[in-house]
Parts: sequence; structure tokens; C-alpha cells
Amino acid sequence: MKSHQSSPLRRRCLFALAVVLGPMLAACESTKASRVYQTETFTSETPFQYYSSREPVAACEIAKRALLSQGYQVDDAKPFNIRGEKYFRPRADEATRLTITLVCLPSSLGTVIYANGLETQYEMKSKGSSAGVSVAAIGSVSLPWAIDKDTLVKVGEETVTAPDFYQRLFELIKALDS
Repeated sequence: MKSHQSSPLRRRCLFALAVVLGPMLAACESTKASRVYQTETFTSETPFQYYSSREPVAACEIAKRALLSQGYQVDDAKPFNIRGEKYFRPRADEATRLTITLVCLPSSLGTVIYANGLETQYEMKSKGSSAGVSVAAIGSVSLPWAIDKDTLVKVGEETVTAPDFYQRLFELIKALDS
């Protein structure tokens, strides 16, 4: 008859396993605890809004003109939702797209304009390949002729959260609103 008690070897193995896996499990738990959404505060003070005394259509038209005056390509398909894009080349092998979305909604003061900036980074990636030639008498031969294909690959995307960015935008809208 076998005893159901743990042997010393079995206890040592379980202890060693706990010692090895314990930090790994703790690391997994700390990763879960640091999720971005958990730090989102949803405060009532925000740099993402501006109040205009104009009606929403007129306020959005002024906001659209502000973006156009700074070289943004503007999609004007919707009168209350303006989207502007501008591209930058900080270095030869990098590109950045800055997208600004403005939404104009009625408020008790006239209109509130909500702004959101999204910065997308791209890097140039090269992909080389070789060419193959097939000759009936010899067979197939692969020659290392360089055929480089450069492509921009998205490497990151982030919402612009800097209050001074939105302050500069809203100051321009205010100047055009006068």
C-alpha cells in the first residue's frame, strides 16, 4: 500500500518549481497591472476642446481654414467633422503623418470644437531579392541580381497629448474667428 504523503524529493522539486516560476508569474501579473487604460484619468479639464460663439457649421469652417492655412490636406466630406493630414520627413529613411480630427458640436455657448491629433511614424525598409533564369538545356539558375524594393513600414502610432500643441491650434482658430 502506497502512502499519499509527499516525499522529501517531491517537496524539493515543488519548491524549486515555485522558486523558478514565481518571478515569471509575478512579471505577468505586473504587466497586466500596467495596461494603458488603467492610467486613463478622464478628467474634466482637457486641452482637447475649444469653445466658439459661432454656430457649428461656421465654427467648423473656420477650423478647416486654420488647417488649410498650415498646409494640411483636408477632407471636407462632413461639415461637422474635419480631418486634416500633413506629412513630414524628419530624416531620409523616416516619414511622419500628423492627422488632426476636429468635431464641432453645439453647446450652450455656441459650439465646442473637439480636437484629436494622431502621429504615425514610418520607417523605410529595404527588401532585396534575386532573379531566376530558366534555360531548357541547363535547367533553372538563380542569379543574385539585386532588386531592391524600399517600402515605408508603419512602426508606431500615438495620440498627441501635449496641451501646447492644441493650444497653438486653438489660438490660430481664435485668430481666424475674430
